[in-house]
Amino acid sequence: MEHIKRFVRHTIERHGRSLSVEGPIAPEALRNLQMHPKLDAFRRPLEQHQALVEIAELPEGRIIAALDGDLIVGYVTFHYPDEMERWSEGGMEDLVELGAIEVADDYRNFGLGKALISAAFEDGQLDNMIVFTTEYYWHWDLESSGLNVWEYREMMERLMKSVGMVWFATDDPEICAHPANCLMVRIGKDVPLSSAEQFDRVRFRQRFMY
Repeated sequence: MEHIKRFVRHTIERHGRSLSVEGPIAPEALRNLQMHPKLDAFRRPLEQHQALVEIAELPEGRIIAALDGDLIVGYVTFHYPDEMERWSEGGMEDLVELGAIEVADDYRNFGLGKALISAAFEDGQLDNMIVFTTEYYWHWDLESSGLNVWEYREMMERLMKSVGMVWFATDDPEICAHPANCLMVRIGKDVPLSSAEQFDRVRFRQRFMY
């Protein structure tokens, strides 16, 4: 399986700050960057920094980051689904997960989320992949955002739709556990029909119910 990685960099001017959105970033470069102390949604910043390096070291892994100098202020991760989750059951080499997207509080409303995922899909890098993300309301930062569950869900859908990801049905119990949860998917234009069909089988274990 060819994992196409074409480095891109864009400069974003916001509120007197000159930020860089770039990637996929090599693990060697990531090690020399610092993590913003407010990037703590998933684990402590130092631990998250190490996790980003480890993802970047994977053949399929890719990290796109928003930088203020050498400070990581936002990032998005792509990698194969965890082997303990149903999404790995198909053994698909061309199925990758948009695993996490996070922006430090001080840098929100800068348009960094959209810039991060747009850079990831730039130059057709993921056109030979099925990219999915599982959105669970219990992962959302409702308190800091000031949004309710449905407003946050709408925001996440708009973000994912900006790169062609759309809502897909599934019988996955975790997604079905709450109506705000959702599965968003983009099937690249170079993905074979056999892979799309295999993904359908992964999405539905109880096909007869639908």
